[in-house]
Amino acid sequence: MSVTTPLLPVPEKLWNHSFILSVCNNLFLFIYYFALLTVLPIYIMKDLGGTVKEAGLALTLFLASSIAIRPFSGLIIERLGKKISFRGSELLFVLFAFSYLWIDSLWSLLLMRFLHGIWFSILTSVVVPIANDFIPEHRKGEGMGYFVMSTNLGVVFGPLLALMVLQFINIKVLFLLLCIIMCISLVFCWLINIKDVSIEVLNHSQSIEQKTNSKLANLSWHDLVEVKVIPISLVGLLTALAYSSIMNFIVVYSESKNLLAYTGTFFVVFAISMIIVRPWAGRFYDHHGPSSVMYPSLLFFSIGLLIVSFVSHQSVLWLSAIFIGIGYGSVFACLQTVVIQSVSKQRMGHAISTFFALFDIGMAIGSVVMGVLIAWYGFSMTYMICAFIIVFALFLYKLMVVPTLSVPVRQS
Repeated sequence: MSVTTPLLPVPEKLWNHSFILSVCNNLFLFIYYFALLTVLPIYIMKDLGGTVKEAGLALTLFLASSIAIRPFSGLIIERLGKKISFRGSELLFVLFAFSYLWIDSLWSLLLMRFLHGIWFSILTSVVVPIANDFIPEHRKGEGMGYFVMSTNLGVVFGPLLALMVLQFINIKVLFLLLCIIMCISLVFCWLINIKDVSIEVLNHSQSIEQKTNSKLANLSWHDLVEVKVIPISLVGLLTALAYSSIMNFIVVYSESKNLLAYTGTFFVVFAISMIIVRPWAGRFYDHHGPSSVMYPSLLFFSIGLLIVSFVSHQSVLWLSAIFIGIGYGSVFACLQTVVIQSVSKQRMGHAISTFFALFDIGMAIGSVVMGVLIAWYGFSMTYMICAFIIVFALFLYKLMVVPTLSVPVRQS
């Protein structure tokens, strides 16, 4: 049972104190996540004597535990409340981050990665509804866009920070630096004025909950999954499937084209493009609805992937980064905004966990499938296939999501 306080009024100003703290918390979390993701394979192979397969296993175990716990994240948030779920999962995530300093064997690292993914799953499921609480109703698209941009900036700055610092210090010192980054994120977490559901809403939900509160065996599909957001989550799955080709293979592809030295600039251009377009995309969403952002963004993303397939010079690589930054950066923000506006506040944790479960599955499947496609058909053909996957996602959005779009659910 969660301890709750009455709901505070939603602020009229977008960049209010708690929203800024939420963005900073998320930024530092994903800088840590992607920095660690970048250096772990190096650590496993050089310091622990592991193989490429074992390095891949360490990344897969984290994702596997995260996906496995996703369906239960919404239920955990509903039962414990957002405040306890958020602060508890972030505290445990930070404590497990410190454990990397004492790991001295591959098997202990694999175990730690599996356990670490559990807290990451809960943390990333609850942080979105919390940020949403501090965004004015008439600026949801713009606000969620800025919030999601902090995740995408983590994609850029995390690896850059890790690879740059690793040139000058020992990897254990880098782990300590990353722990400090997570501690800063934890401070932001505890400074946020988190709101749970009101006493009246809680009492109403508890009267229903008492009927099925005896055993875990009584859990229903409704307790784990938010059916309303499955169509938009399937679009997210396809988006993740295509984006995994960039996340996992753009460096190797660049190296095969003798463009490895320009890959860092690719991610910088990606970030700049995303930042420049973000204010306009958010305002378009708020004034003209999600389709005004989804259609052009998916097209830009598809064109960017198509350009990648023809890369032969650094200028073409950077041009693709512009299209992918505008496309993917806007799509991911729009998807999450549609998800949170499709349900009431009481079901938001379930909705976000459903979305991220399918999105993570898309990333996990993509890591394997894209590797197989590259082995069979080569990089260029694989990126062409990814471009067509995004076109298919666009038609899926039109057929399955657009008919369900209406006035957003009043989240009170």
